[in-house]
Formats: sequence, C-alpha cells, structure tokens
Amino acid sequence: MVEAGSPATVAEQDPRVERSRRVILEAVLEELGAVGYGALTIEAVAARAGVGKSTIYRHWRGKLELVEDAFRTLKAPVVVPEGGDLREKVVSMLEQIACLVEQSTYSTCMPALIEASERDPEVRDFHRRFSAERRAVLVDLLRDAVESGELPAGSDPDLLADALVGTIFLRRLMLHEPLDPAAVPELVDQLLPSPRKRAAARGLRTVRP
Repeated sequence: MVEAGSPATVAEQDPRVERSRRVILEAVLEELGAVGYGALTIEAVAARAGVGKSTIYRHWRGKLELVEDAFRTLKAPVVVPEGGDLREKVVSMLEQIACLVEQSTYSTCMPALIEASERDPEVRDFHRRFSAERRAVLVDLLRDAVESGELPAGSDPDLLADALVGTIFLRRLMLHEPLDPAAVPELVDQLLPSPRKRAAARGLRTVRP
C-alpha cells in the first residue's frame, strides 16, 4: 500500500507527470507506426516526445512494457450501449471498431504489432492477451443473447464474433480499404440471424418443458 504523501502518490497526482507520460505514450505509437517494432528504440521515442531517455526508463523497464502501456492507455474503449436490442448493440460496437480501424493512430500500428508478434514470443503473448480482452466484450454480449434466447440456441458466440469483427480487420489489413462505418448495419444484417429467426428461437425456448 502506498502511504499518503509518498513520492509515488505525489507523482500520480501531479498533472505535469501525467501530461509527460501521455506525450511519451503517444510518441511510442507514432514511432511504432512509422518504423515498426523491430526498429523502435527508446532513443527515438525520447526524441519524438522531447524528453530524456532517463525519464522513460524511470517509468518503464523497456520497449515492450512501453508499447503495452501505450496500447492499454491510448486505445479507445469499445462501449456497449445500455439500451436497445441485440442488433442495435452489435451495430454500435462494430461502428466504433470500424471508426477506430479507419482513422486512428492505432490503425497505423496494427501491421507493426502483428508482424512483431510473428517473430517475438513476448510480443505475441501481449498481442494475444490484449486482443482476447478486447474480443471478449463482443463474445460476452453474444453469449448472453444465446442464453436469453435472443439468438438461436445453436449459435456459436466465438465464431460469430470473429465473423463480425474479422470483416473489418480483413478490409484494413489485407485489402487496405477500411470498411466504411456506414456499412456496418448491412454487415450485421448479413451475419446475425434475422429478427424472425430470433423471435422463433425465443418462442421455442418458451414452450420447452
């Protein structure tokens, strides 16, 4: 436990420290997108952020820890709407993802992180954990819909989540043509069971003994 008034507490409460930390993390993603993980250096990040290397090493042990903190801190969260039916919630989530993939700094970093994960086991471990955490939000939503009867009982939440999100990433990474967020409702309608099928699934579940 950190005691009140300790250096750690003061640092956490000092807005100048937080601003400096954010500038460094933004520089990490910019540098990663520009040169890739293999060529990324602490020296280059420090130069881009306008700080000394000692400032970076004071808070992060090395390159991977710095990259992980940058992704976790700066990547926008995907928020599940509180209201609406399943389709509305899925459309909202995928529109957020499509916007993120289309026009964010994170989008320019994706190829670098994927390439590094093929070569570096530690980067691969982080990439898998980070991706699984993000993917779990949609999977949990779909699993709840199966359990409530809003999706047919035979639906596979994991496979359906991969199909829904996979289209967005395939367009960006393989075709270099990000999916227009305006096309998300059509994508969802192609892949989610129709309202009639969902209603039938709920009816069947209701009459079961």
